Amino acid sequence: MVEDGGRLRRSRLYDYTDMAVPGPPGTTDDPERGRHQFAVLLGEFRRTAVLVPVDQDDAPLTADFGGVRWFYAFSDEGALARFALARGEGDREWPYQRWLGARLLDAAVPAAGVPCGVALDCADGEDGVVFPPVRGIVPDGVAVDVDEVVVDEGDGR
Repeated sequence: MVEDGGRLRRSRLYDYTDMAVPGPPGTTDDPERGRHQFAVLLGEFRRTAVLVPVDQDDAPLTADFGGVRWFYAFSDEGALARFALARGEGDREWPYQRWLGARLLDAAVPAAGVPCGVALDCADGEDGVVFPPVRGIVPDGVAVDVDEVVVDEGDGR
């Protein structure tokens, strides 16, 4: 939080915490049910191999938006093709690797060194999903909604 003329302003990164609560758009007005549906979707993503486009050095392609770096991920080649066409780059080859969603969230996100999440099928409008950098989705050590990570160093007893 930042003080601004006597009042506290919330970091824009905290807006991503709100995204993880109600669930995917259009699912429900019941927050508890929305959380459950999002948890099911997250579990499915973590267990599924997705397509991650890579550059000439085999580094995953990313975009920075709203103070967060987003890894691009796609559920299938059709979703990747729609993304390429939306960018006006449908005529070039798009190399990709298959990664488990868990690998993206648990390894790639922390390795980024900046607030980072995953954008799945981002060219598909409301059918796309974002997995923001918040606790319960990414490791607590890199989640933007964890103010402080408590490390138990023991007391020598």
